[in-house]
Amino acid sequence: MTAPKRIQLRRTKGWRKPEGTVNVARPTKWGNPFTIGGSSGLARTPAIHHRGKPWEYEGRISAEGMRHDYHHGNGRVTEVHVRAMTRAEVVECYRAWVTGGGWPIDWRPQTAPTVAEIRARLAGRDLACWCPLDQPCHADVLLEIANGGAS
Repeated sequence: MTAPKRIQLRRTKGWRKPEGTVNVARPTKWGNPFTIGGSSGLARTPAIHHRGKPWEYEGRISAEGMRHDYHHGNGRVTEVHVRAMTRAEVVECYRAWVTGGGWPIDWRPQTAPTVAEIRARLAGRDLACWCPLDQPCHADVLLEIANGGAS
């Protein structure tokens, strides 16, 4: 038996998803709600709520290139800039979302699949997404969690 792997979905004529493979792309329940270049894929730099981290998720209504200064209780102001997240950063947000929060996000929406659900439904299965196989993908996070990795 081979280890579960990530499969890249294709629209090529004649291509078929391998039998037993689970589609985890958007808009399935396993899909990543954080998008590259979209309003849900913004980071603020530097991180304000996660000290020592270079960036964190920008959860406010915002846009790339905006400036959202943070006013500390002691009167100090930190200059904060908003930028688009990289593919790897989008994947880190997904990891935090499904595992219960923490850097780079501080919240966990009720709609996120739980670690227990991921393990129960995806363990031992190949997972399919549109991301290139040589790039980070949220399916890698799901594979890791489903098969006994990070919690």
